[in-house]
Amino acid sequence: MTTHTTTTTHTTAAAPLAPVEEARQVRRRRRLAPGRRLPTTRLIGPAVVLALWVVASAAGLLDPSAIPAPWTVLETGSRLWDAGTLPDDILTSLQRAATGFAIGLTGGILLALASGLTRTGEALIDGTVNLNRAIPTLGLIPLFILWLGIGETFKIAIIAIVVYIPIYLNTHAALSGIDSRFVELAEVQDLSKVQFIRQVVIPGALPGFFVGLRLGVTGSWLGLVVLEQINATSGLGYMMFQAQNYGQTDVILVGLVVYGVFGLLSDSAVRIIERRVLSWRRTLSS
Repeated sequence: MTTHTTTTTHTTAAAPLAPVEEARQVRRRRRLAPGRRLPTTRLIGPAVVLALWVVASAAGLLDPSAIPAPWTVLETGSRLWDAGTLPDDILTSLQRAATGFAIGLTGGILLALASGLTRTGEALIDGTVNLNRAIPTLGLIPLFILWLGIGETFKIAIIAIVVYIPIYLNTHAALSGIDSRFVELAEVQDLSKVQFIRQVVIPGALPGFFVGLRLGVTGSWLGLVVLEQINATSGLGYMMFQAQNYGQTDVILVGLVVYGVFGLLSDSAVRIIERRVLSWRRTLSS
């Protein structure tokens, strides 16, 4: 009787310790994670750079002829906008980038699917794409000018190549990394080819695809700034090239700021789409 009473007492005393220990373990796991995602945190870095630029310019630490003050760049941008040249150049650049990006995106996806889902496609495509990747894309400009002329066509073609390579590589890597157990499960479930692609291939390839998409978006802007300085009569790159000839560093910085803003906005748009499409994932960043 005494033994039974003692055991009951110990059990009752130890019971409240289980939730406490569980809470400690939860807190310990949370310390390992980066914490809750805060809105607009990615703007802190650019804001710090802008603040340092403002302070250095106001303190006279920067040579205005080399790096104009932010308010000078803003005034120049406002003047170019009122004159109508900046909106026309932005629209031209957006059209070039969007056309090349759409072609590269379509080509990268189709080639990755053909190479990732069939051995014949992999034998014909993967080595060719990796050979293309090994050749500097901007080094193809002289050859493409001879083939396509010096107009808009070669510019769009180069942008498409810059875009399709990272999309293909990352999508193909994601397809190749799909667990074979999912394939075996699909075969046991007797899924058709279309159902297999929709239920297994696409969800498995999406994370890699979005990585390639972000690299492709960035690459389209990087290629554009170079291509628009080759026999162009409009566009942000042309505006910057003309400003270089006349020593107008403020105009060059206007172009760089516009490129940076568009690059940041496009990358943020891809991130938002990725977060919504892949909301089913539980990752460290989420």
